[in-house]
Amino acid sequence: GVSQLTPDYLAPSRGGAAGCDLCADGAAARRCLTCGADLCLFCCQAHRRQKKTASHAVTELENIKDCSQAGKPLFCPSHPTEELRLFCEQCDQPVCRDCVVDRHRQHPYDFTSNVIHRHGDALRELLKSTQQHMGTLEDVLGQIDDMGSAVRSRAEAVATEICLFASGYVKAIEVHRDQLLKQLEDLKVQKENLLHLQKAQLQQLLLDMRTGVGFTERLLTSGSDLEILITKGVVASRLAKLNSVAYNTHPSVDNGIQFSPQKRAGQCCGYEVFGAILNKVVDPARCTLHGEDLHSARQHQLTGFTLLCNDTTGERMGRGGEAVQVTITHKDKRDCAVKPTVCDNGDGTYHISYSPEEPGLYAVCIYVKGQHVQGSPFTLMVKNKFCEHQGVFHCCTFCSSGGQKAARCACGGTMPGGYQGCGHGHKGHPGCPHWSCCGQVKESSECLGGPPSDTSQRSLLRTVAL
Repeated sequence: GVSQLTPDYLAPSRGGAAGCDLCADGAAARRCLTCGADLCLFCCQAHRRQKKTASHAVTELENIKDCSQAGKPLFCPSHPTEELRLFCEQCDQPVCRDCVVDRHRQHPYDFTSNVIHRHGDALRELLKSTQQHMGTLEDVLGQIDDMGSAVRSRAEAVATEICLFASGYVKAIEVHRDQLLKQLEDLKVQKENLLHLQKAQLQQLLLDMRTGVGFTERLLTSGSDLEILITKGVVASRLAKLNSVAYNTHPSVDNGIQFSPQKRAGQCCGYEVFGAILNKVVDPARCTLHGEDLHSARQHQLTGFTLLCNDTTGERMGRGGEAVQVTITHKDKRDCAVKPTVCDNGDGTYHISYSPEEPGLYAVCIYVKGQHVQGSPFTLMVKNKFCEHQGVFHCCTFCSSGGQKAARCACGGTMPGGYQGCGHGHKGHPGCPHWSCCGQVKESSECLGGPPSDTSQRSLLRTVAL
């Protein structure tokens, strides 16, 4: 509780002037520095007149710093009439004479004047160490304040850099935007001019044809036989010339203008910018097909090929999104077709995969924008399901069967001495290792068929097992 707290005798008195220690009536105005008593003006005069206290030094209370109780005698809290003059070493606290007899009996003690130097020195050492920590803390706090100022200054500088960067970036984007719009406008004008030119040429050709057709119709309906025969040559020549004029049945340009915000557009005002206008138009006649198994496939085996889309100049498109259609139909079976899968790789290539269920010849058609690509249509040969070898890949039947005379080989070779199968150097031996089931000399090959009809099944099994 509060009663156990250590009193602060250096604290200034609160709540007005202190009372006189000698009389209870007057207010303390002076203090005797010798005996430490606070005195009123009347008691101070009496204090000086007495022989025992006449030599005591008295000063004004207001001259004493903080008006604390320093120099006044301190009395024991347990024995209010006894002054604290002793110090218990064991309990580490000041005590009075009654305390030594009572609660601190047999405790080592000494006068406060004798122990003050030792305890004061220890306290001074602690004070010195604490003061050093205080100096360190003050330095650290100063560094923290300096760093705070540096952080604020640096943040302001970086904020300025950010604003400059952002304003420059915004300006670069605006310049890039204007360049893109200018490029788009030029492209639009170019396409419109080409369309106007094509339109003018076709309108003139149509006008010429209408004139020729109208004259020819009047000649045939109103002219006499002689007039028709006389004019026939000129009219026929004119119509033939008009019919021979080549013209494009489609608009010379299309609306293939796209904007790609992810495409890098290089540097603009020192900044890297993105976004480009794509004006490439796919040309089905320049699109190519690639793949090892383009014209052949296996039954129930997933295979495929790649379509590479190019523009009118033969340059790779570099982007996806084209309308690619693929049909694979059996030439002999009307209701037999293969459903292919078209995967857009997003870079101008398309992977077409399929798995045919029936063997035979198929017609493969690949369309881009409804037109055949280069190499389409083409014929696809689907072979029967891959047949794995059932025999052994050996040098000869004699060795692989352990010298069995009844063991035979699909290569048809025999050995003298009654051996039904092939051996080293026999007639008809291919001269290299081969499969016992079909005679194929390539180890990674497809089995072409079983052994000859007169081959014993038991002998074949014996060879396979070995």
